[in-house]
Amino acid sequence: MSFAKLGLSPALLKGVAAMGYAQPTPIQLRAIPLILAGRDLIGSAQTGTGKTAAFGLPLLQLLDRHGPGPRLLVLEPTRELAAQVETALHDYARFTDLRIGVVYGGVGYGRQLDTLRRGVDVLVATPGRLLDHMERGSCRLDRVRHVVLDEADRMLDMGFLPDVKEILQQCPQPRQTLLFSATIPPAIETLIRWAMRDPETVQVGVRRSPADTVRHVLYPVAESQKEALLLALLERVHYESVIVFCRTKQGADRVAHLLRQHNHAVAVLHSNRTQAEREQALRGFRDGRYEVLVATDIASRGLDIADVSHVINFDVPLHPEDYVHRIGRTGRAEARGEAFTLMTAQEARYIRAIEHFIARRIPQEQLEGFSYRYTTLLDPSQANGQSRYTGGVRGGRIRGGYHFSPGRRRR
Repeated sequence: MSFAKLGLSPALLKGVAAMGYAQPTPIQLRAIPLILAGRDLIGSAQTGTGKTAAFGLPLLQLLDRHGPGPRLLVLEPTRELAAQVETALHDYARFTDLRIGVVYGGVGYGRQLDTLRRGVDVLVATPGRLLDHMERGSCRLDRVRHVVLDEADRMLDMGFLPDVKEILQQCPQPRQTLLFSATIPPAIETLIRWAMRDPETVQVGVRRSPADTVRHVLYPVAESQKEALLLALLERVHYESVIVFCRTKQGADRVAHLLRQHNHAVAVLHSNRTQAEREQALRGFRDGRYEVLVATDIASRGLDIADVSHVINFDVPLHPEDYVHRIGRTGRAEARGEAFTLMTAQEARYIRAIEHFIARRIPQEQLEGFSYRYTTLLDPSQANGQSRYTGGVRGGRIRGGYHFSPGRRRR
C-alpha cells in the first residue's frame, strides 16, 4: 500500500515524497488509520521503526491548517530526540502552513520564548523545560487536543513520569492521547489507565540485531587518537559510501571539517542544518557527489539512504538500540556491509550494553601499522582476562587483526 491510500492530504503526500519515503512501514500502515479515526493508541515499537511518521502524519492531517495553539503536544525524554522529532515534523509539514516549535533544557530561553510568542500548532518538548515555560506563563496548554508520549519507558527510566502527569493534568479533555514505548512496564500501565480512553494497541516486531550481512569491528583507541584513527581507516578501506556517526552536532561539524582538510568529499547532516542544507546533503550523498556523510542519529532512522557500504561510529551510541539503527544503514537488501566502532576506555560500558542487547560479542582489532598511544584498552598486562575489553591482547597487539587492502583513490 502507498501513502496515498492512507487518506493523507496532497500537501503531506508531497512532504513524504520529498523525504524519499516510498512505502509505509508496518507501524505506519496500522497506526495511521486508527489515529485519523480519533482513537487513543498504544504503539509498542522501538525507535527506528518509523513511528514518528506513524503519529506525525495523521496528527498533522487532523490539525489541517494553522490556528491558535499549541493543539498538538509531543513529549520526548531527551533534547536530542525532541530536536530529531521536531525536524521530522517540519519535513512532513513543509508544504503546509502549520507551525512547529520545540522547547528543551540545556539551552537558553530566548529563542524558545520567541517561538512561543509567535504561536505554534505543534509543540515538541521535554517535560522539565515545558514545566518551566508553564510556570513562567510563556506556554499554555488549554488548546491542546492531541498528546503524544514518545519513548515512554525511557521517560520512566529518567524519572519524568511525575512531570508527565502534571503536564497532562493541564491538557483539556476530551483529547486524543498516543503513547509509544518499546516496553510497557507496570508504571506505564498505570499511566495508560489514568491518561487514556479505551486505547487501541499496535505492536510491531522488535529487531534487536543488525543484518547478518554486516561485519562488525571494534577499534579500541585513546581519546586523543580518535581523529587520526578515523583518517587512517578511511585511507585504507575500500568503500563506495560511508556514514560517520557522531554523538553531537558540534562533534559532527568538527569531524566534517577534519575530513575536508584531508580531501574527502563530505556532507553533514544534523538538526541545526537548514532544510535546504539537509536536502542538499542527502541528495549529494545519494548521487555520489559526497562519499562521506557525517551525521548525528538523525540519519540513523527514518531516512531513505540505500547502498551504504560502511558505517563508522566515531562515538559509541549511548543507547543500544541506536547502535542497531545506525548499523542498519548498511548491509541492506542482502548487500554486504561493514560497521566499525571507535571505542575509548570511557565508552566501554556502552559497548557492554550493546553486546548484551544484540546478544553477541563484537570482535576487536587493531589497524595494522597505526602507531597507537597507550590506553588501558591496549594494556598487555591485562592479557589474562582481568579486563573485559583487553582479553584478546598479547604484547600490545590484538589477535586476528584485519588486514586492509589499499584505500580507494581520492577524488
